[in-house]
Amino acid sequence: MMAGAARDDRCDLLVVGGGINGCGIARDAAGRGLDVVVCEQDDLASHTSSASTKLIHGGLRYLEYYEFGLVRKALQEREVLLAVAPHIMWPLRFVMPHDDHLRPVWMIRLGLFLYDHLARRVRLPASRGVDLHTHPAGAALDPRFQRGFEYSDGWVDDARLVVLNAMDARERGARVLTHTRCEAIRRGQGEWRATLKATDGVLQELRARCVINATGPWASRFLLRRSPVASENGVRLVKGSHIVVRALFDHPYAYIFQGPDGRIIFAIPYERDYTLIGTTDVEHADDPNVAPGVGEDEVAYLCDMTNRYFRAHITPDDVVWNYSGVRPLLNDRSPDAPSVTRDYILELDTAGAPILSVFGGKLTTFRKLAEEVVDRIAPLLGNRQPAWTAGVPLPGGDLPGASFELFLGESASHWPWLPGGLRERLARAYGTRMARVLGDARCPGDLGQEVLPGLYEREIGYLLREEWARTAEDILWRRSKLGLGQAPGAAGHLDDWLARNAT
Repeated sequence: MMAGAARDDRCDLLVVGGGINGCGIARDAAGRGLDVVVCEQDDLASHTSSASTKLIHGGLRYLEYYEFGLVRKALQEREVLLAVAPHIMWPLRFVMPHDDHLRPVWMIRLGLFLYDHLARRVRLPASRGVDLHTHPAGAALDPRFQRGFEYSDGWVDDARLVVLNAMDARERGARVLTHTRCEAIRRGQGEWRATLKATDGVLQELRARCVINATGPWASRFLLRRSPVASENGVRLVKGSHIVVRALFDHPYAYIFQGPDGRIIFAIPYERDYTLIGTTDVEHADDPNVAPGVGEDEVAYLCDMTNRYFRAHITPDDVVWNYSGVRPLLNDRSPDAPSVTRDYILELDTAGAPILSVFGGKLTTFRKLAEEVVDRIAPLLGNRQPAWTAGVPLPGGDLPGASFELFLGESASHWPWLPGGLRERLARAYGTRMARVLGDARCPGDLGQEVLPGLYEREIGYLLREEWARTAEDILWRRSKLGLGQAPGAAGHLDDWLARNAT
């Protein structure tokens, strides 16, 4: 079957999994002219891909494990990603207080030198030493920390990154099926025959020339239980938990700390009024279908680590939200969770119609991973189109001069009637797609009912229509973080409203 000539029951490529890797692969493949179907058993980014520390980074700590190739690849991708989605990604400066009981200064300087020079930097300044008695980030720290270091990485809204990749894939011809599980795949004559089941019980038979197993934590189980394919690789499930508290500082810097146990903890400015703290690394032996909870011991650990460094101390009672995700790391037989590689392996089986499985990976390298996947499978399908995603903005990312500040200024001129906080939130979330969200609105009354504080009917309609949202959880915690600060019962109120008004 030629690309572009697909019927509803046929496609070139079936991508199983609607996380960052699956949606990134679908975008790349659709942009090369392949007919693509994505199926995701739940909402987009409803598992690992919305539970990260929300960083686009090279992984400074991976230098300790001599993963120079991985760090270099991630640093290269950091530059690419900051250019293609400047509305949901932006540079972030990190401050690392020096703890005399841990690494010596020379070792930190060497690590930061490598971090600065393993890949070409265009947008981000180099690292430097700082005096914490005079640096803006020093005031929030325990006075015993006198000096530290400052370096650059990036921030990303992880769940929106997934949705934007899915949107771009759809706009290039892909079909994105959420709440649709791949029950089984079986090889036919030169093709795969897949049984898909929607949450309403409706079954669909799909024929695909190639299958991509991008199911993350389910990668091994999918092959074992739903396919005839055996695998040489596997995933190691590691739970990472985070807590959110009221803002511990009022400046734009983030912090990176290392505790006596060697674990790295980040404290990051979050959603204007909060601080995000994480993450833990805990082996997760449970079924990936069971949602991981944040253990009381993990909360206590993150509070203790925070209190080791900040003047203001926190307790579990100060936590306003927490979340946890299971990271499907490549099982490299490392002795403990922190030392497991964050790199990935692509396993291709061509004993019949091809299937490629993704094991491992990290958020920062998703685009490169997707490019490598399509480079490998496209020629098998007779497609020789070149890679293209490195310089093409994601939906909403085509900001004037790639500058969010410039776009925000233009937004104030175009929609002067929008309250400043709402205007900035919409600009951040949607970039130039903000115009599609607001449509022909000319005054606050045109936005429709304010269903929850700061959330209007017109935005909800856009999320339902364009971004696959269905529930309050989708809207409040993945398409946005408006769930923070809402009154008890807000999610139930929104779900009731959706039941009455969504069509």
